[in-house]
Amino acid sequence: MTTTIHHTLKTVFGYNEFRSPQQEVIERVIGAEDVFLVMPTGGGKSLCYQIPALHRDGVAIVVSPLIALMKDQVDGLLANGVRVACLNSSLSSREAAAVFRKLATADLDLLYVAPERLMTNDFLEQLSSLKIALFAIDEAHCISQWGHDFRPHYTQLGRLRQLFPGIPIVAMTATADPETRKDILAQLGLNAATVFVAGFDRPNITYTVVPKQKPFAQLGAFLGNRRDEAGIVYALSRKRVEQVAERLQAEGYSAAAYHAGLADDERKRVQEAFLRDDIRIVVATVAFGMGIDKSNVRFVVHYDIPKSVESYYQETGRAGRDGLPSEALLLFGMSDAMTARKLIENSDNAERVKIELQKLNAMIAYAESLSCRRRALLSYFGDLRHENCGNCDICTDPPQRFDATVQAQKALSCVYRVGERFGMMYVIEVLRGSKNQRILDFQHDRLSTWGIGADTSAVQWENVIRQLIHLGYLVQDFTRFGALRLSATSRPVLKGETSVIIGLPRDTVETVKRGKKRAVASGDYDQSLFDELRKIRKQLADAASVPPFVVFSDKTLTEMARTKPKDSDELLSVSGVGEHKLRLYGRAFLDVINIQGEQG
Repeated sequence: MTTTIHHTLKTVFGYNEFRSPQQEVIERVIGAEDVFLVMPTGGGKSLCYQIPALHRDGVAIVVSPLIALMKDQVDGLLANGVRVACLNSSLSSREAAAVFRKLATADLDLLYVAPERLMTNDFLEQLSSLKIALFAIDEAHCISQWGHDFRPHYTQLGRLRQLFPGIPIVAMTATADPETRKDILAQLGLNAATVFVAGFDRPNITYTVVPKQKPFAQLGAFLGNRRDEAGIVYALSRKRVEQVAERLQAEGYSAAAYHAGLADDERKRVQEAFLRDDIRIVVATVAFGMGIDKSNVRFVVHYDIPKSVESYYQETGRAGRDGLPSEALLLFGMSDAMTARKLIENSDNAERVKIELQKLNAMIAYAESLSCRRRALLSYFGDLRHENCGNCDICTDPPQRFDATVQAQKALSCVYRVGERFGMMYVIEVLRGSKNQRILDFQHDRLSTWGIGADTSAVQWENVIRQLIHLGYLVQDFTRFGALRLSATSRPVLKGETSVIIGLPRDTVETVKRGKKRAVASGDYDQSLFDELRKIRKQLADAASVPPFVVFSDKTLTEMARTKPKDSDELLSVSGVGEHKLRLYGRAFLDVINIQGEQG
């Protein structure tokens, strides 16, 4: 068994060894056991059902929520010589009929299908007459109300366990906290499933969070030396997506907008251009990304705060799927958090609103954290670490600390004097002695705290108040539009019995500029050869009408550029080069390597 699956791993997929816990998962699924797998994006979840599909009799039915995700998976498997197809609304009636013929004649190893189609009575009846190898449920968090991307059609998948007894089910997700994991297992009826939690850490991603002040300037500073890299910029609204995309285009960036309000043809055009490296940057709402299997995304920027830690983790995880160094930048502003809260509260589902508000609050707490980002992020998922990561902004550039006791006393007093009825920006205006009409109407210009903080900038006051909230001295009442009120722990501060030590805000534009561009890969390799290999990869991909990463990943190209294989046997030893791809593309890449060697 072990030798057989290792042979498949190398000859079909081009990899020399399994990652933990792939081998154990694969062996259990081949042995007809149910498995629930939590593994980070880029960790190799797909192999955990693709290899069993090639070792069990029948066709593997893979449940996937998005057409784009199906297409990427199918393209990649076809490039590896696997018999695979998908059924979705993008197929013509003739194409769908051809897939059904292959299904009926056992000419498929895997079939990708949406949950809506899978759970129709007609389709289930057809499956009951076939030999089914296994069911794989991708993006399994979609079945849970506690998940960040709940999809009602997924709830019907719980019937599979009763309808197909004896057929193994493997459910997978990259994003599920302990509560969500329990719910997924219950919803799918996988009571006897073996649960594998492979950890949530993406050590190749550098996490940076900066206070949002001049967001486009901050974005420009970050992108300045990354013009040749692929990345995603997430924004909260369609309007902001279009504004940022237009400004990037005006600055000469290869960028495009993507959101649900665009025509289907335009969304498809942008997505395919991004996958094929014809567009470098996509500015998008969260409508973009779940179906993106692009392995060479080098950065993800959140122009606005995400609505949950799960969303943040999932979206940042779209960077560096190939395992190479990548960046995640979050621009955090409390006004964006209030906007996100209003969007959540528009729902009529009271229980859903309650859940999502809890998740937003957790996201705000993460953004405000002055401790190691990775530890804070992983702890949310119950993955506790005892050492700082050394690869986030807090670790590499710790904030200076200062004694803010006097400023804290002023802020707490002002919150009390305005009756604990107003939000942060209003309190700051009172502290700084503003004479705007609202303050005059409430006669707050007559308060003893009016103007006592005029010597401190609004940005500095934001930093102080934000950290007072994070430290628990102030409570932000989101049910009253973010009104601030004192907590019980504020009393010792006001009495001078407790000192308040907080982080000093940085020059945020300079912070982003200081971030050095990380090397594309670890170890030395020939950069000029890598560039030439990328060119031939693009030509081959365009000729085959597939994204470049389907031919070979950046990681595979960097290994070629480092080891410079001279013949087919040496090329086959490169990770990511299987026998089918060697036959398709080997000669072209060896020619480039040999020509470059002669010129060198």
